[in-house]
Formats: sequence, structure tokens, C-alpha cells
Amino acid sequence: MFPMNQITKLTSIVTDSHASPTAAIIFLHGLGADGYDFVDIVTHMQLPSQLGIRFIFPHAPIRPVTLNNGYTMRAWYDIYSLNSLNKEDQEGLFQSEQAIILIIEELQAAGILTSRIILAGFSQGGAMALHVGLHYPQTLGGIVGLSTYLPLATHFKAEAAPANRHTPIFLAHGHYDNVLPYKLGETTRDILQKASYPVEWHGYPIAHESSAAEINDIGRWLQKILL
Repeated sequence: MFPMNQITKLTSIVTDSHASPTAAIIFLHGLGADGYDFVDIVTHMQLPSQLGIRFIFPHAPIRPVTLNNGYTMRAWYDIYSLNSLNKEDQEGLFQSEQAIILIIEELQAAGILTSRIILAGFSQGGAMALHVGLHYPQTLGGIVGLSTYLPLATHFKAEAAPANRHTPIFLAHGHYDNVLPYKLGETTRDILQKASYPVEWHGYPIAHESSAAEINDIGRWLQKILL
């Protein structure tokens, strides 16, 4: 746990599908993007307004990224290499984790139950969604990881929170992903399934991106979770 003065309060784009939302989806963008990257997903999923969802699209902090020669960009944590994930930025991961937990706590204060909060993300944002969701001490409504991987996988079994052992998880990956290979997604799926997590897995004929078919499948999954 980090002192509060070391935790960055994230700015976010917020949109409500209902005047009195009773559920929330926190969607975390990928490396170098920002919260606007997936705002259009709200319309494309065509979720019924009666679900009463608050969509939150946070902007990651700006930090130097070793992979990109130290260039500063929005990133949830530093990345040293995509060829080997043996060295990971634990401090950056944990700082972003605490910042995302602040958003969850704000939603709770607004009257939204954690069991109605979905953590979702793409690429590095998907890694954060998995990391936070699997370690969070209260039961969440669901976790969505798109074109991503499980960070700190060697610590996972010992540190995962019992509260989310039965939380539904939607994982998807592109067959032609040239940034995070499809095999990495399969490995994440296998780790979670071996630990008996309820994973719904999808592969799509796409690269490191989203597709209409993927978004439609997410929409159907969310309705199943939230209705």
C-alpha cells in the first residue's frame, strides 16, 4: 500500500446511460492512448438504458516508458520489454492499482455496489483490469481483458483475493496480434481456468485492435452479467 500523497487521482471521462445509475463499467485504455480511446464503445455495445450504467474512462498518468526509449506518454506502469515479461514494474502497477481503487470507492460512495462494478481494459489497460480485479478484496461484477496478459503471473496464486474467485471474466484476443501475441492471451486464459475462474474466451481474426464482433460479444456478456 502506498501513502495517499503518492497516489495520483485520475481524471476521467464519465457518461451515464440513466439518470440514476446502479452499475458501472471502468474501462482502462492501452499504452500511449487516453480515456477517449474507447468512449465510442458505449454506443456500439447497444446496451439497454434500463441497465443504468455509469461508464468511466480514466486517463492513465503520464510517465517515461522504457520500451519507447524513455519517451513520456500515458501509461499505467512502465514496460521494459514486450519480448520478455520477466521484469515488471511492480511499483507502477501498485500505484495505478490504488488510483483505480479510488474510483471504485467513489462509486461505492455514490451508492453503486461493488457487485455491480465491471473492470475492463484493452492491452495494458486490460492487464490493469485483471490485476486490480483479481486482487480486490470485495466481490466485483465482472472483469474484461482485451488483447492483454496477466501481470505478475508468478505471484498470482498466492496473492489473489478470495472475494473474486467466482467473478465472471471475459477474455478476448486477436489471432494476428503483433504486439501481444495470441499465445500470451491463451496463456492468461489457461492460468485462470486452471485456477477454476469462470472465463469466457474469444479469439478473433484481428490484430492488436478491437472489432465489431468483439464489441457485440462484450455487450451480450454484460447484459448477461448485469440483467
